[in-house]
Order: sequence, then C-alpha cells, then structure tokens
Amino acid sequence: MEHNKVNSSAKAKVQRFGNFLSSMVLPNIGAFIAWGLITALFIPTGWFPNAYFAKLVSPMITYLLPILIGYTGGKLVYDTRGGVVGAIATAGVVVGASIPMFLGAMVMGPLGGWLIKKFDKLVDGKVPTGFEMLVNNFSSGILGGALSLIAFRFIEPIVSGISTGLGNIAQTITNQGLLPLIAIVVEPAKILFLNNAINHGVLSPLGIQQAATAGKSIFFLIEPNPGPGLGILLAFMLYAKGTAKQSAPGAIIIHFLGGIHEIYFPYVLMKPLLLLAVIAGGIAGDLTFVLLKAGLVAAPSPGSIISLMAMSPKGGQLPVIMGVLVATVVSFLVAAIILKRDPQSEDIDQAKEKVKEMKAESKGQTIANAVASDVKLIVFACDAGMGSSAMGESILKKALKDAGITGVNVSHSPVDDIPKNADVVFTQENLYERAQKSAKTDRILTVKNFLDRSTYEEFIKQLKN
Repeated sequence: MEHNKVNSSAKAKVQRFGNFLSSMVLPNIGAFIAWGLITALFIPTGWFPNAYFAKLVSPMITYLLPILIGYTGGKLVYDTRGGVVGAIATAGVVVGASIPMFLGAMVMGPLGGWLIKKFDKLVDGKVPTGFEMLVNNFSSGILGGALSLIAFRFIEPIVSGISTGLGNIAQTITNQGLLPLIAIVVEPAKILFLNNAINHGVLSPLGIQQAATAGKSIFFLIEPNPGPGLGILLAFMLYAKGTAKQSAPGAIIIHFLGGIHEIYFPYVLMKPLLLLAVIAGGIAGDLTFVLLKAGLVAAPSPGSIISLMAMSPKGGQLPVIMGVLVATVVSFLVAAIILKRDPQSEDIDQAKEKVKEMKAESKGQTIANAVASDVKLIVFACDAGMGSSAMGESILKKALKDAGITGVNVSHSPVDDIPKNADVVFTQENLYERAQKSAKTDRILTVKNFLDRSTYEEFIKQLKN
C-alpha cells in the first residue's frame, strides 16, 4: 500500500512538472500556428513564395515566440508582474543566440517571476505610503534588467550549448533510424496524461530548432499522430460490447477531427494490454514518417488530422497521411486481436462504477452525498484545461439546460489551477490526486470518459433531489 502511494505521488509530481512546461507553450499555440502558416506560405519553397512577407519568419521565431514563452512562464509563477520580469530576462538569452531560445525562455521566464515574487514578499509592509508605484516599477525594471544582462553574458552560451547538443542527439537518433523506438516511451506516457508535456515541453522545441534550418521537422509528428488512438477506437467500435462500443464512434470524431486525444485514454486504461497496440501503431507510424521524410512546419495543436494537414509543407501531405494511416492499421490489428481473444474485457460502465466505488470507500461516503444543493460553480479539470475538460463542460451545460436547472455555472480549467470557489470538480481518475491538492472543495468526482453522459445524468438527479 505504501509503495503504491509513493508511486502515485511520484507520478503526480512528474505530471505537475510536465504540465508546468507545457503551460508555458499552450497559451501561445496561436502564435506558433501563425508563424507556421506564414512560413508554409511565403518562404521560397512555400505555397506562395513572397520575399517581402517572408521577412516575418525569422524575427517571429527568434524574438516573438521565445519572449511570449518567457512572459507566460513568469506569469505562471507570479501573475502579470512576474510575466513582465520573465519577458525582460528572456530577452537576454534571445539576443545574439544563433538558434531559437525556447529552452532558455523556459528557464529565464519562471526564474524572473520567482525572483520578483520573492522581492515583493521581502519588502511587503516596508514601503512608505505614496512610494508603492515607484518601488514596484523600479524593482521590476532593475531586477529584469539585471537578469537580462546576466542571461546575455552567462546563461545564453550555456543554454545554446545544451540546445545544440540535444538537437545533435535528436538528429543522430533520426539519422540512425532509431527514432521510431521513441514510441515505446511516448505512447504509454500519453496515457498517463503526459501528452502535452512531451509534445510542447520536449518535442516542439526540438522541432522548431530543426524546422528553422530544414523548413520542416518530424518531431512535430511524433506525439500528435492520431493514428494509434484511432486504431484503438475502431477496434472497440467493431469488437467491444456495451457502452464502450456505443461511445466509440463519437469518440472517433472527437479524436480524429477534433484532435482531443484524451478521449481514447480510458479505453486503453480499461485493458492495459492495449498499450501494446498503441506502441506498435506509434512505432509503425514513426517509421513511415522517417522512410517518407515526413515533417511539419510547426506544432499542430490540437492533434487533429486537420491541424496536421494545415501544418504540412507544400507537397508534404501524402507522407503525413501515410504515416497516420499505417499507425491506424497496425494499432487496429493488434487491438482487434487483444479484444477478440479476451471477451471478458471490462465494460466502460463497469470501469466507471468501479472507480466511483473505490473513491467513495476511500472517503467514507457514497456518491449520493458527494453532491449538495448549494452548487453554484462546477469545474471540469484536465491536464492543460483546454481539450477534454472543455468538451465535458459543453456536455454538462447542455444537460443542465435540458433538465431545467438554472443558477449553476460550469467552466473548465487546468487541474493544477482549479478556481477556489469551485463547489464540484469533475476530473479524470489519473488526475484525482492533483485535483485534491489544487481544489478547495472535497467534492471531486472522477470520470473515465468525459464523453460518458450517464455520469452527468446521475449527477443531475442528485442536484434535483
């Protein structure tokens, strides 16, 4: 029991750290897409080559994107004030660097926010009345400027060396044909809700560095490839029983077209042996990408086939489609064998009830008394607070409206930043421990699948009662 607690705590810590890294990138995905589209359209090998508009490409990737990440990292630590200092500090590693400084931004942004936060605590209550604005402005300016100088002189060469080394290692692995084996790590890690951390915290910076010189990168395709998940859902649609079979077609649309990959995670968690299917699909898809020299110009987000096509370079759609198709077929074939040979596969309803019972027992209560009549704010919390949680929010809002229940607000948020005034929190089972630490309420309900409406129907019955 103690060993399980340690493992759970370690997993939660890794998830939190990964979420912090990805949280610096995710709010700025729009800027990355803008840069990717401008690159795909106007560079000499683009769809509509234009030397005048192509002048935007280099300044955006060199200055705009890293400074946005640095600002966001500082803001995560200490609101807008931390963001400003983080952006100033990031400028120190950006100027003069020969490569895009995303790694440097992820270091200097949070560091700037943390230091100004510590300074404000140090002088709290000690600033004479009327001098607050003067102290605030000059402290952030002096500290930000000092960090920028230090970063420019000392940090930038170190980070450049690390980034170049990582890029060379990644390139060597690719050249040796070993890149497909990364699926052995990536695919199981995705199921543990480390997908955003892996994609936006590790692979995207490597991809941007490669794309800046080669015009495209395979690293943008490794995690967002919808093929492995699509194969799993197709197998459930054809060979599963009960609600797992019924919900699979809807999950396919959300996963493949909507790009919300979290939708297929519960299906794998119901039968962990299916990890073999997603790993096999991932390896096959990545191998196809390598052989056909596939790549994207920027990170696709969400991981929808539409995003993948939009971020493909001119003439690069077919290699991407083939990689997705091969991954889907291989994942489907392995998953089909597993599901057909084991007819006792757990039904999604049974899995859901099992989770509810375990949670209720651990808290000494029943599901019925986990809901009260004073509910004013319901929050859906997922890892990044942008994908599956928004989907759950939309479904519950409609269900509340259909039931004639008013006066209850529903929103979504990252699991590590749940609003303090939330009365009820819905989250995935694997994120329950993090939700406990973040939420101020003890009414935290876990779901296997945000698409499962039966969970919300039961919840609404309790609200009515």
